[in-house]
Amino acid sequence: MKRVYGILAIALAALGIITGCRTGNRDETIRIIHAGSLSMIVKEVIDSFNAEHPGTTFLTEAWGSKDGARQITELGKPCDLFISADDRIIHTFLVPEHATWSIPFAGNEMVLAYTKKSKYADRINTNNWHEILGRDDVLTARSSPDSDPCGVRAVLLMLLSDKHYHNQDISRKLLAKDQKYIRPKEVDLIALLEKNVVDYLYIYKSIALQHNFLWLQLPDEINLGNPKLDSLYRGVSFLTAGLTPGSGHRETGAAIVYGVTIPSAAQNPTGATRFLKYFLDRDKGGAIIRKNGQNFLAGEAGADTTGVPQDLLKLTGHHAGKQ
Repeated sequence: MKRVYGILAIALAALGIITGCRTGNRDETIRIIHAGSLSMIVKEVIDSFNAEHPGTTFLTEAWGSKDGARQITELGKPCDLFISADDRIIHTFLVPEHATWSIPFAGNEMVLAYTKKSKYADRINTNNWHEILGRDDVLTARSSPDSDPCGVRAVLLMLLSDKHYHNQDISRKLLAKDQKYIRPKEVDLIALLEKNVVDYLYIYKSIALQHNFLWLQLPDEINLGNPKLDSLYRGVSFLTAGLTPGSGHRETGAAIVYGVTIPSAAQNPTGATRFLKYFLDRDKGGAIIRKNGQNFLAGEAGADTTGVPQDLLKLTGHHAGKQ
């Protein structure tokens, strides 16, 4: 009987240790709201982080970045780290009431994704793509510009195409067709192409690579992937839904730049900062970002570091106190 009590005591002691560990980690939860196009990257970085620093619980939600920002501004959803597919959304939707800074960290470009079963897959090229997508027997999907930066960039791509191909009918025709295949965020489009519901997607290059789609690289003048062409990209704009119901926001062309911030109301800013340092480390999170088809920009000169905390400034390529 003494032996039984001894075993029971050891078992209870072990349970107490385990319970104690859980209690100790209970506050080490990091809540992340991120762009849908970062789903695979965020998961891989979390897995890598936890392999080196076990014990942190991550609660993640993928949204079109505009809708993700609204989760914070309109619904007051707890968020320790907000990662946007468009750095400008942080400044438009969150600053100054819900955040005070952002760090640009990655680039991308728009492509047309398709499969071997897509109509005219053997004929499409950089000169005729808009003619093929304009055909009645071809179906194309894109995300909503009111919810998602990828949807904004699809429209900007079409508007830039009017100028690049000297044909003002391109955007009018393409914007008018296939509206039933507009979805809230870019990752919602993937199944439509995989199941051959549509023939083509306006999508990021990183998504096309991650899902092994065929993809057509478009000219730099329209793909929003070259920061050196920002002055050209700024030549087009259009209106989308604004921050509050009934308001509007003018979307102006710009090279694709992702951004990240720790919202002012973050419940675990210390944990978020620790993870962000890992996420933006060139050899850790940065390596995963590059592997998944995006350009890693963190640390490049010229980034706006206004308001960035001192302990994060080195991730922007600036020394503390130096802009």
